[in-house]
Amino acid sequence: MHHLQVKDLSSAYGPLTVLKGVNFTLAKGETAALIGPSGSGKSTVLRVLMGLNKPTGGEVLIDGAALDYSRPASVRAARERMAIVFQQYNLFQNMSVLRNVTIAPVKIKGRPRKEVEAEAERLLSKVGLADKHHAYPDELSGGQQQRVAIARALALRPQILLLDEVTSALDPELVNEVLDTIRGLAADGMTMLIVSHEMAFVREVATKVVMMDEGLVVEQGPPEQIFGAPKTDRAREFVGKILRH
Repeated sequence: MHHLQVKDLSSAYGPLTVLKGVNFTLAKGETAALIGPSGSGKSTVLRVLMGLNKPTGGEVLIDGAALDYSRPASVRAARERMAIVFQQYNLFQNMSVLRNVTIAPVKIKGRPRKEVEAEAERLLSKVGLADKHHAYPDELSGGQQQRVAIARALALRPQILLLDEVTSALDPELVNEVLDTIRGLAADGMTMLIVSHEMAFVREVATKVVMMDEGLVVEQGPPEQIFGAPKTDRAREFVGKILRH
């Protein structure tokens, strides 16, 4: 059984149809990457999965159970199973790093503070920030803030982690520290769905690449197929352009 299954998913912003019937699956422990030109609908897929944008058609299933995004209880269920990290860190500037990571598990999920703080310290060590528990966001680099955002998402104990262009707002020299964190999560078997323009990284870490264009999946397969021998003209054109730069 697929861990995540997206079937004929469509979504619109007002009169503009952004997703036009998207299909792909994600296995447990797999890292899938959504690639494609700007405006192809990649980030919208993640937003629909999290219930931030409403689907206008199709189905999303987790472990075979369909999510009904018209029901608040089903949206809550989706957010119990998935967590998202955006390109902007969205940290609380008036809270320490530790407080940023612990506030949602304590306030929203009602978990004991001491237990959550111990787990948060472990997660911050995992993302290379063991010495930053008591720092505030404005004392950190962009790469460090993004790693706090990843630790905050992991503190929610998601089964599937969604990463939406998490390096695009960073200075080039800070990108690798975030990518190293994601490499570690992939090695640990975290199920991830990544939107990224870092093609060398996608080629290295993804087990599946899903190429989108104009709201549809053009081609999907292992990275060696998509980057080495794409089957469709559109994928060949896109890959040919990005690999020349």
